[in-house]
Amino acid sequence: MPEIRLPISTKRLILRRFEGRDLDAFHAYHSLPETARFLPGPPKSYTQSMERVGKYANFVYEKEGDWVCLAIEAKDSPELLGEVVLKWLPGLGQGELGWSLAPGARGQGYATEAAEAVLDLGFGELGLHRIEARLDALNAGSAALCERLTMRLEARLVDKWHYKGQWATELVYAILDMEWRCR
Repeated sequence: MPEIRLPISTKRLILRRFEGRDLDAFHAYHSLPETARFLPGPPKSYTQSMERVGKYANFVYEKEGDWVCLAIEAKDSPELLGEVVLKWLPGLGQGELGWSLAPGARGQGYATEAAEAVLDLGFGELGLHRIEARLDALNAGSAALCERLTMRLEARLVDKWHYKGQWATELVYAILDMEWRCR
């Protein structure tokens, strides 16, 4: 697997490894019920946030099952806006994309811009063939983001998960490398 060259720069953003200075901002939005609503588990405690930031800061992307999780910050401000994730799935050339943003950063196109950069990374340097995104059907914002990325809805898995006291329908969006290059 090729080495991931960081930071990644886009028109408005810098995608980089997490650092210790990100902890308070990370915890501020990951401790919110509205952020945790569509993520596994309850809102994070400060200790859980510390563990997660440490894991993200020291990611290794060498084999199936590994993740790259990049901090998102605006070029004009070093404040953490959120994160974008690419997981190397089992099977030749398979990946999974994810994201989470602080409430103040939502609705400004940052997640789309960061996800585009990670799709470029996945299909470019990393040589992936297919990248998917899995989300709760109630997460309309993430579904709209997948559609902006020209990902196709491949599956609607009714009552796929039981978490947080209720059944959830999972949507699976995906895009192939040739589709990404031709869009």
